[in-house]
Amino acid sequence: MKHFLTAILLMILGLQTSCTSSDINKDNRPIGEWTPKFGGCGGIFINAHKGALAVEIEKEYLTDNSRSKTLRAVFVGPDRRVIQDLNTSDNSDNQIIRLETHVDRPGMYAVMVTVSNDRYGENIAWRFRTNCEKYIIETSRGHKDRHHEEPIILADPEKETDLCFLPQRGGFDILITELPDDINTIDLKDAKDQNIASLEVKNDTAFYHITDGERAATPWKLHFPKAHAKVEIEGVTRWDINYRSDYFSEYPGGAFWTPNIESWFNLHDNRWLITPYSHTSYSEQDDQQSAVFKIHNNGAIPKKVRLELEFPEKKWNVKLSHKEIELNPNQGQEVILSWEGNKKDQSVHLRATSGKFTTYSTLHAKMQKQDEAPSLNIPIVLKPYFHEQEQYGYSPDYPVNNQPYFNVDNKPFVLSDNSILSYHNGKWNETSTGSLQSSIAAFDSDGDVYVLGRKNNETVLLHSTDKGFTFRPYAIPGSPGTGFDIEHFSGHNRPDGPPPVMKYTRTGADRQHFWRRHGNLELLIPQKTKEGIEWEQPVLISDKCLGVSSHSGLPSSVVSHKDKIFMVWGEVSNVNISREEIPGVPVFVCMYDKKTRTLTTPVLVGFGPPPNDIHNIPGITMDSEGFIHVLTGTHGRPFQYARSLQPLSVSNGWTKAESLLDPKIPHSTQTYLGLVTDQENTLHTIFRYWQHNIEPFPDTHYATLAYMSKKQGEEWSEPQILIQAPLAHYSNFRHRLTIDRRGRLFISYDYWSTYWFYRNDRKYSHRVLLMSSDGGKTWKLVSGDDIIS
Repeated sequence: MKHFLTAILLMILGLQTSCTSSDINKDNRPIGEWTPKFGGCGGIFINAHKGALAVEIEKEYLTDNSRSKTLRAVFVGPDRRVIQDLNTSDNSDNQIIRLETHVDRPGMYAVMVTVSNDRYGENIAWRFRTNCEKYIIETSRGHKDRHHEEPIILADPEKETDLCFLPQRGGFDILITELPDDINTIDLKDAKDQNIASLEVKNDTAFYHITDGERAATPWKLHFPKAHAKVEIEGVTRWDINYRSDYFSEYPGGAFWTPNIESWFNLHDNRWLITPYSHTSYSEQDDQQSAVFKIHNNGAIPKKVRLELEFPEKKWNVKLSHKEIELNPNQGQEVILSWEGNKKDQSVHLRATSGKFTTYSTLHAKMQKQDEAPSLNIPIVLKPYFHEQEQYGYSPDYPVNNQPYFNVDNKPFVLSDNSILSYHNGKWNETSTGSLQSSIAAFDSDGDVYVLGRKNNETVLLHSTDKGFTFRPYAIPGSPGTGFDIEHFSGHNRPDGPPPVMKYTRTGADRQHFWRRHGNLELLIPQKTKEGIEWEQPVLISDKCLGVSSHSGLPSSVVSHKDKIFMVWGEVSNVNISREEIPGVPVFVCMYDKKTRTLTTPVLVGFGPPPNDIHNIPGITMDSEGFIHVLTGTHGRPFQYARSLQPLSVSNGWTKAESLLDPKIPHSTQTYLGLVTDQENTLHTIFRYWQHNIEPFPDTHYATLAYMSKKQGEEWSEPQILIQAPLAHYSNFRHRLTIDRRGRLFISYDYWSTYWFYRNDRKYSHRVLLMSSDGGKTWKLVSGDDIIS
């Protein structure tokens, strides 16, 4: 009878629990009140303690249109292990997502929120509630091609709320608009609830300027009788282009706030306290292994950080290099975990504690049988917080700051922001150079090294005669210039003497057509003399040039053979001319003869649609027979390909420009080209390639990094997807394609999502290097032995 009654009681309690599960969690900690509804994407940082953790998110439509607006919530732990990845459904009246887990170890959890077909979060509002007392919201939309701003949109006029934020130390402005008609003042108070000012409302707008002053790192709050407003705060939602906040010295741009001052915790000072959030390593038994983590002080005062190891299962033979470190503001220090490979997979958590804040990263030490490295599947399918390192244990023991270039002896060179790294005498050597202008390394037939640097705010050519150990600067002639390119090896070009430089100087921009920017393109020819480097007179190539490639693709704009220099560029055109007459950016080529000092007449070889778009930067290369090959850059359209009819000539005819993809097929999109030629005269190109309405994002589009090739005398191959983005909507890969003197292909890339929340969660670049040694048939993640062999 007793057991029967107990069973009945448990059934009743279970029924009650299921009926009220949204209000009570397993540890009887009631879930909190709903926040006000607010717009924009972004996410939540949660400072969680042991026990049950629950978060509920509700979506509401602000506008009515037919496009799907599924809200996606990715719930991750302190080590960025994905706990849940859930979506609302457009086919259901229930627009609530419930995220829950049991917290075994305290740390900073996070929820990333994105919306399909609405990367700015302009057409929906969302709100949440949680049983955790400490949380901070980061309003964080997709990027826009302008200064970064993240206005906070309150969209719940039936609710009263505070907006708590951390004020910057200098003077700053507060601008509030779109207030309800019956609101006359907005109160501004400090963390002790002392009144700082009452902001008078006129015509739905309130403005207030805060003067300079010392301020503790504690939040202030704006009080809204009705939560309906657009809020802009300097240092919180918008930043000057050269501004560096006390709390965002690396990334000026975290719109952190909360509607409840009691939920505030010290995220600003402790962001990126320990990174990477996880590290995966594969090793054979008894192999000596190590993993590097970095401890960072993001605050404005020195801090001590305590470190300790926590074992989820049985303790094993891993050692920690430091138990405590002290860091000055914006200082970082490496700590090392070391161990011997074991017979089974093991893990350990590295906890970092500063004051009352604590979180952790996780090391996964996985067993690898001899000669059985984890196989690389192409395409590499990136998933949220689960990239190449987490999937394959990719841990390069060579520099990946940028793409590698190879000198005449096939030795690799990699440029950082202010140094050059090269491999000599069995080790990597680093030469400090000061600030560098570009990431390109160039070489002449004597083995001299050339890079573009900066000195006294001017661009200089840095020249090394000792294989990159020392450099001497030479000023670039003429005006300062807006962008530069220097001839680099793309397969068969071998400059006679120092590599030529292309200088672009912007002279105009069209406010009515955002991407229509133009300027002068000049050819600069350096010569080696007894005095060092001297320059010929600059040669004006075009006064209508769109520019040179910068962040992605980085194709050559110039190649040479002995005294002949071949150049390619795109030009602006009259916006009133029809697309039928000028379907895209006109792409021209010409040749300069150093012996006769003559420039040929420019030849139009094709168009890169759409017209007047600076994305459409063309590329040029040559094959072993001297034929010149050009791809016209495009923005979301098929590339156009043309070849010279005669070797080492641009004036004796060109093949008719042909599309790499069928322009009649919807979504035949290519952007940001890379271009090289191998020893068999096969052309290779990589590019961003959009995918539309297919898995894993069937209701929207997403980016991939794709590859195509063209064997001599054959058609272009079909696109092969190499990398698939983990998130929908805009992405690029900051990709660059290079080739070494043996014809091996190298693709350097760093995935770049439109979402600031996702990007800013990683403090450091995660650039990856792929290699193909068989002409693009197969690809692998590059090892240290690969790049130096």
